[in-house]
Amino acid sequence: MRYPEGGGVTAERRAFREKIRLQAGRRFAVGERTAVIAKDLRVSVRSVERWRRAWREGGLEALHSAGPANSPTVTDAQFTVLEEELVKGPAAHGFEDQRWTLVQVQSVIRRRFRVSLSVATVWRLLKRHGWSWQAPSRRALERDEHAVELWKREVWPRVKASRRPMGAGSSSSCAVRRCDSRGGERPSPPTCRSREVELRAA
Repeated sequence: MRYPEGGGVTAERRAFREKIRLQAGRRFAVGERTAVIAKDLRVSVRSVERWRRAWREGGLEALHSAGPANSPTVTDAQFTVLEEELVKGPAAHGFEDQRWTLVQVQSVIRRRFRVSLSVATVWRLLKRHGWSWQAPSRRALERDEHAVELWKREVWPRVKASRRPMGAGSSSSCAVRRCDSRGGERPSPPTCRSREVELRAA
């Protein structure tokens, strides 16, 4: 029998689940194995593993019930703290990127406030507080305009001329071709741009 977190349960049921988690927490403290705890408490091993992670981070307090489940949200006070974290930059939170993405902000919110928001909700939250998409304001300094023009004028016409004609009825002008296992060719679907977005404060 499993005792997942979630809404739609009575106060008595929440209290019962909390009691199970706290029993597990006390057994974590004495070093009992996850499989043994799961069997004795009649819960899944995955649930016990999740509780153990929470216990390691916050002790028994982290295993207490959070109360009735509501739509997750970030309060104005929490957003003030979030902005302070965002100003520090992604590197301060262990990310290699130099610009924030929605998924990264989502991760910071989850770690900092223990609130799980969808990517769409994160975007609405940021937009409501004056954040916007971040686009480069100028071309990269490394860009060699002469080399670009040379490529357009001399290389691209040869590449374009050597391309095989598309099959009849094809509506995609950006499809590429790749070899299959039999040595023939098959069209590959055009790649999609990443849904990761870069953000900046307005």
